[in-house]
Amino acid sequence: MIDWARITELRDEIGADDFCDVVVLFLEEVEEEICQLRDGCETAQLEARLHMLKGSALNLGFRTFSEFCQRAETAAANGQHAQIDMPATLASFDASKTAFLSGLERLKSGAEA
Repeated sequence: MIDWARITELRDEIGADDFCDVVVLFLEEVEEEICQLRDGCETAQLEARLHMLKGSALNLGFRTFSEFCQRAETAAANGQHAQIDMPATLASFDASKTAFLSGLERLKSGAEA
């Protein structure tokens, strides 16, 4: 679900303090987009929102969520909006966020995520 190797790589590249800032910014931006999706964004904006979420998710190791976003983005690009399983995509984010925050606490304490 979470690519911990990517997270460790990013943290090592930018440092622990900047990594914390990145995590906060990521969660704020993604939560804002997720709220838009939960509220039902316009069809015309769906592909772009999903693309942004996919990229953000990949950057911070949310592998499973990024895969859901990719499938939904492709469906939106092809005008196949009925094929998008938005509840599953949103549930994937919720599960990924929970796993990430839990693993992040273990990572901070020096244990394996």
